[in-house]
Amino acid sequence: MYYPLVTLVFFLYTKEKGIFKRKDVMKITAVLFDLDGTIIDTNQLIIKSFVYTVEKHLGYKIGAEEVIPYFGEPLPLTLQRFSKDKWEIMLKTYRDYNEKYHDRYTKIREDVKEVLARLKEEGIKTAVVTSKRRELAKRGLKLFELDKYFDVLVGLEDTEKHKPEPDPVLKALELLKSPREEALMVGDSSYDILSARSAGVRSVAVKWSVLPFELLKKEKPDYFIEDMWQLLKIIKGCDEDEHEQ
Repeated sequence: MYYPLVTLVFFLYTKEKGIFKRKDVMKITAVLFDLDGTIIDTNQLIIKSFVYTVEKHLGYKIGAEEVIPYFGEPLPLTLQRFSKDKWEIMLKTYRDYNEKYHDRYTKIREDVKEVLARLKEEGIKTAVVTSKRRELAKRGLKLFELDKYFDVLVGLEDTEKHKPEPDPVLKALELLKSPREEALMVGDSSYDILSARSAGVRSVAVKWSVLPFELLKKEKPDYFIEDMWQLLKIIKGCDEDEHEQ
């Protein structure tokens, strides 16, 4: 009859001593990944596509610094920043150029495939969550034989609202049948961080992003990683060095 009281006293004691910590009870069963800039490097492809499109339709050249701040947002929105009148025809030009040179300017990080394989071995569910069109996203994955490592792909067509709204992340969790409390969202832009937070999912920002570090830090992701291997440490709870305060 005294067990409930003893249990309560023990809980209060351990809480007071700091024995129960977030990382001790953290359980990750699903990892969601942004695509461009996170697991494949399409930075040059995106920049070149914008430069070509803007010069063709608007008659002037732009630099990478005029494009990079908008990495991660849906393409139509970015094009409207350059022209409210011509963005639709610019969209077609951009896509035509992007698809033509996709394979030439797309690269992969060296550590990505090995880490994805490890996640697969450990039974962690995985998904790609991108603002890119589904078919082109598939093409990027198949280019490096990464498609076999993912259970789910959520692309531009799969949700009405996109990052930084929570909808794409929530859609991926729905398809994976995974609770938000057991998921991580890995990305290279503020849109990934904000989308994850809105969905109630912990976020992991990659330090190899072309976006300024301070811009990502301002959004206060739960973790930063310098390489993909550190993601495994976070999943295992060994995240003391990786966690940004």
